[in-house]
Amino acid sequence: YEAYLKSHDVAMNTVSFYNRILRAVYNRAVEKEMTVQRYPFKHVYTGIDKTVKRALPLKIIRRIKELDLSLKSSLDFARDMFLFSFYTRGMSFIDMAYLKKKDLQNGFVRYSRQKTDQQLIIQWEKHMQSTMAKYPENAIQYLLPIISAENGTERKQYCRKGLFINRKLKVIGKMVGLDISLSMYVARHSWASAARDKNVPLSVISKALGHDS
Repeated sequence: YEAYLKSHDVAMNTVSFYNRILRAVYNRAVEKEMTVQRYPFKHVYTGIDKTVKRALPLKIIRRIKELDLSLKSSLDFARDMFLFSFYTRGMSFIDMAYLKKKDLQNGFVRYSRQKTDQQLIIQWEKHMQSTMAKYPENAIQYLLPIISAENGTERKQYCRKGLFINRKLKVIGKMVGLDISLSMYVARHSWASAARDKNVPLSVISKALGHDS
């Protein structure tokens, strides 16, 4: 399982998080005498690595925005999704994928975080609209061109599109000379960092990101 996660470019802290959950379930089974203790997690990574700084300054965000990708549609799409996340206060990719047309009403986006079910409200700005206007309206209920068919494979579509976008973002990162791996998660960190640098209170940033603390 750890090798599988690594093969999908999952960060080691996330690998550790999932492994600790499995270990807790296993230990509970041992306590209930459903199995014997064989210490299967003895050589499995369950530590916490120091995370690499993944926030970009605004000047780099502008450089990414100003790249001429008119002849590279796949890179252009990845860039648009990255910028849309940044424009929407670091909206996570899964929340972008499941954003519905009905969530956009009267100049505001209202949605529930997939991770916590927390309700968030964002004012719809011109940069968000200009990004949306580049693409045909989705034929189904979702707002963004991430999930394109409602046939029981929505999660697979979201995961595949996420991997595709992150691969293209790595190319964009190299184009602007980044020494970190550009990904959708970088957009979230970058918005939080930019807001902090603009003296937005940490409590407001935390709430905007959908954090409980």
